[in-house]
Amino acid sequence: MIKVGIIGYGKMGRLRHDRIEASGRGVVVAVHDPFAQPTDLPDSIRLYDDWEELVADPEIDVVFIATANVYNKPVTIAAMRAGKAVFCEKPPALTGQDVRDIRDVERQTKAKLMYGFNHRHHGAVKHMRGLVDSGQYGRVLWMRGRYGKSVDSDFLKGWRADKGLSGGGILIDQGIHMLDLFLHLGGGFDEVQAMVSSVYWHQPGIEDNVFAQMRNKKTGLVASLHSTMTQWRHLFSLEVFMERGYMVLNGLKTSSNSYGQEELVVATNRSKAPAAHWEDEERFVYEIDTSWDEEMRIFFDAVEKGLPITAGSSAHALEVMELIDRIYENERLDSELLYTDLNAKLA
Repeated sequence: MIKVGIIGYGKMGRLRHDRIEASGRGVVVAVHDPFAQPTDLPDSIRLYDDWEELVADPEIDVVFIATANVYNKPVTIAAMRAGKAVFCEKPPALTGQDVRDIRDVERQTKAKLMYGFNHRHHGAVKHMRGLVDSGQYGRVLWMRGRYGKSVDSDFLKGWRADKGLSGGGILIDQGIHMLDLFLHLGGGFDEVQAMVSSVYWHQPGIEDNVFAQMRNKKTGLVASLHSTMTQWRHLFSLEVFMERGYMVLNGLKTSSNSYGQEELVVATNRSKAPAAHWEDEERFVYEIDTSWDEEMRIFFDAVEKGLPITAGSSAHALEVMELIDRIYENERLDSELLYTDLNAKLA
């Protein structure tokens, strides 16, 4: 049985605890969380005051990290250097350079390292990836992803509203999942254009809306993202259009059920316009979310059997963080140009 320590015991830490136990392959023996109390845990689980003490515990084989984003890099590196396998929630760190530093230590220590990008493991997304890989509908032409939620004033009191702790707003918090799906289904991008703003919450460094366009110059594939925390009714929508058909995923099965039913629509083109009609569509509904359990299977297979991490690897993490860097940098340069132009007009 794999001995597990969890650093960060909020919503995600508790969720991971539940799925670790459900897997039958791991047992949680220690937890660190500054807000946890001994009464929150069974007697069999040690509560550490310091995360470094947990990482140094020789009984622990694996460390799960579910902390504020700023701690992901130092805790991951310390755990790998202590000989632990590591499962870390997204984002992997605050920048692409952070992930490159992490990968250097991963190579040095040969530690098993996986990141929590569970959206890849939703039933509808696995179906979509299978159709892309089959070539049945030809190459992917374009993708459009919309992912949004709303927050309330309590959000401003938490660490996610502090750029020093979170690294950014809705893009690095939730939009990162849609970017990961773009990379998963369509490959990488050479060009990025973006508009990043805080049009409602006006929290310094915490964007509430991102509109981004990405293109792969070699294949011509274009992807469009809208990531928002001013979507008053929660929304998940991913469209993938190919040469001979399309896939549209609306809704996502989650514990809150606030994103609606996870329904995938697939259709083949006709020879004459309109190339597809409503009656041509096949509909698939996924009523059970097995993504968390699938992540546990992949991770524990890597730890116990030495198998490669096929989803959520540090290479995948680097790809998505470099894309986030480019979106943020694209907007920063635009803002600097706007500021320069304004000063020139006022001079």
